[in-house]
Amino acid sequence: MTAIRIEGAKVLIVGGGSGMGLALAMRLLAEGASVTIAGRSRERLAAARRHLGDHPNLATRAVDITREEEVAALFQGGEPLDHIVSTAADIEGAYQLLPSIELVAAQRVVESKFYGPLLLAKHGAIRLPPAGSITYTSGVAAYRPAARGSVVAAVNAALEGLVRALALELAPIRINAVSPGWVDTPIWGFVAGDAKQATLDAMAERLPAGRVGQPEDIADAIRFLIGNGFTTGTILHVEGGHRLV
Repeated sequence: MTAIRIEGAKVLIVGGGSGMGLALAMRLLAEGASVTIAGRSRERLAAARRHLGDHPNLATRAVDITREEEVAALFQGGEPLDHIVSTAADIEGAYQLLPSIELVAAQRVVESKFYGPLLLAKHGAIRLPPAGSITYTSGVAAYRPAARGSVVAAVNAALEGLVRALALELAPIRINAVSPGWVDTPIWGFVAGDAKQATLDAMAERLPAGRVGQPEDIADAIRFLIGNGFTTGTILHVEGGHRLV
């Protein structure tokens, strides 16, 4: 078996300005990779750079992956690239009961968690070597949906279908996804508001793992998928046993 080297690898992380993507950037930089984190907010990217100590192997790019022209421009320079990761998600306003769902909020979820990943593959795969990979993040909502979560559940399931199809179309480039459970990230501010901590604590009591996830848990799973050359078309569940309860 030929190990896929992380030291010296060039990795693009879309959504790397916070949460799981930021934890992954820290992990990969510590292993000697060159990392570009990309996202819509220049302020968040600047904050991420400060958080990562302005690392010499770190670059940032402002991009909206829901806009095809911006995604195409992201890859136009032709710089070498080994792996693409997307943890991006715009779910603001999406967790609503059916009568209250606004189409614009649902469209933001679809654009950020399905069309964006599709565009990253369309324009980015050509820049990857045969041993390269693309890794997405779906979510446990596809398996344990709940009231108010219909849109997110559906989009996560659609993304996982895309993973399986792209693993065949883009082979030997490997396409995978991590399916996180409940992870303590800033996105819970949109989901639960002031009740964030109480909500997470209640779930921790239910889970076989006895806690909710941390961004580092997901970073570790993505790191595995990047580095394992025999894993493709796979959904890696990292959810503390959530599918069992």
